[in-house]
Amino acid sequence: MIIKERTKPLIMLILEALLRRLPYNHQKYKQILDELGRREAGYLGEKSLDYYYRDLPQHKYMILHDLNLPDGDYNCQIDTLLLTPEFALAIDVKNMAGKLLFDTDNEQFIQINNGIEKGYPYPIAQGERHQKYLQKLLAANHFPPVPVEYLVVISNSYATYAVTGKNAHKVKPRICKSDVFLNKISILEKQYSKPLLTAKELRKICRLLVKMNTIPTSYILNKYVIQKGDLFTGVLCPTDSNHSLIRKNQNWYCPPCDTFSKDAHIDALNDYFLLFGPTITNTQFREFAHIESINVAKRLLHSEKLNFSGVNRYRIYFPKNFPW
Repeated sequence: MIIKERTKPLIMLILEALLRRLPYNHQKYKQILDELGRREAGYLGEKSLDYYYRDLPQHKYMILHDLNLPDGDYNCQIDTLLLTPEFALAIDVKNMAGKLLFDTDNEQFIQINNGIEKGYPYPIAQGERHQKYLQKLLAANHFPPVPVEYLVVISNSYATYAVTGKNAHKVKPRICKSDVFLNKISILEKQYSKPLLTAKELRKICRLLVKMNTIPTSYILNKYVIQKGDLFTGVLCPTDSNHSLIRKNQNWYCPPCDTFSKDAHIDALNDYFLLFGPTITNTQFREFAHIESINVAKRLLHSEKLNFSGVNRYRIYFPKNFPW
């Protein structure tokens, strides 16, 4: 059963918002653009695994896609988490071309593609972090100590991989191509055959994880040392994001394009939630969207049917769900 549907990963949405709001000549622009490209490829790889997830028994497997769980100043991002009464499995998908090398002696992950060698963070170390994080989370919330496993799935059918070093025998079982993914699941089912979680406990864990899922804004901004002052504000033109819109005749007007838009502020709100946090006040909206009137800002915020709490100047608005 799919508990958390697959949507475009929140980290990708944040990176896209950053690129819309950063000057092209910003020193981190190229790095952010490169990361977005890698994550777009990864997202396609994650979606390709849906073909195999559909063969898992729906009554037994709880499936949660793109979890972003708070871990102090960091973000524990899990591509997909499978929960069963017998075990939990964190899945990391790699949609990469060429030859992939897992060097267990030096704990390195290397891609060789078209004669170019490039290093990436070691997926096994990430899998171990996810494993420990989930074990601590379950223990802290008084759930039975269900086994937590992790798996690196290579979704590019043309890629090859090799595992080298003295610990290769320990790492090899943690890696597979997507076409043998279900075989790995069968091995885990034989290894862990004793149910440890009741249906009620499974549902409770799922609710906890969905509730904990947060927009990893701080993690991304801190990673690239992006300050609020580095970012463009304003309502951007849907046709050319280099142009800012002005409020005119109860619509948004782009002078260079000589076009009007009724709802361009929705994208601005979306960028605000991604880059600055999941809540906004009337004052914050006016400053960000360059709106002078308190009443105009209030009307626009209410028109989007945002949830709110508080009254008058203490009122804050927030979307019920995200992505919004």
